[in-house]
Amino acid sequence: MVDLKNVDLLSVQSQYMQQDITTQALCAALTPMLNELGWDVSAVILYPYIDSLSGAVLDELAWGLHVDAYDSLASDEEKRQMIRNSYLIHKYKGTVFAVRKIVESVFGETGKIEEWFQYGGDPYHFQVDVYCSDRGVTATDQLRALQLVEAGKNLRSELDGLRLIISQGVTQTVACAGTWGEFLEVYPTGKIDTHEVKISAVAAQTTSIDVYSLEG
Repeated sequence: MVDLKNVDLLSVQSQYMQQDITTQALCAALTPMLNELGWDVSAVILYPYIDSLSGAVLDELAWGLHVDAYDSLASDEEKRQMIRNSYLIHKYKGTVFAVRKIVESVFGETGKIEEWFQYGGDPYHFQVDVYCSDRGVTATDQLRALQLVEAGKNLRSELDGLRLIISQGVTQTVACAGTWGEFLEVYPTGKIDTHEVKISAVAAQTTSIDVYSLEG
């Protein structure tokens, strides 16, 4: 494979042509121009470098790829996700797979799609459950998801609902507590009087609590 950014035109000529003065002159003049063109071509090949792109460049790339219901106000990572999924959504438009990728592009979560016969709905209807465990959901997210599902489903199917299930994991723990104490009385030395007069009385108590995680 020829690297246009570093190609030497004379080196790719035949041995005979390399000895030709006219060919040498042409290659010397055209090689810098071809190298510059190679760098320009690299600059417009955006998709392979999507992880390093941001802002308006992602917006232009999304426009060129016809990303459905693209949100220019989303974060850069969300924009990248929408762009990455766009090809598969267009390729498999009208299928359950496409709807699942649509949900993933909006929420970053894989959606559970139930068809009408799974929940007793009307024929050719379906509903989508999204378990949002890592982020909140805005009204804009919901609207964009509905727009995308409508664009990605087949014309016969009808969406009954998009249910957003917000969940957050918790760490299970168990604790144990132990307590012990001591009571000390002090009397005068020598013969104890009949009144048993105490010099002092002290009570001490200690509590220890150990907490263990049930995970891991």
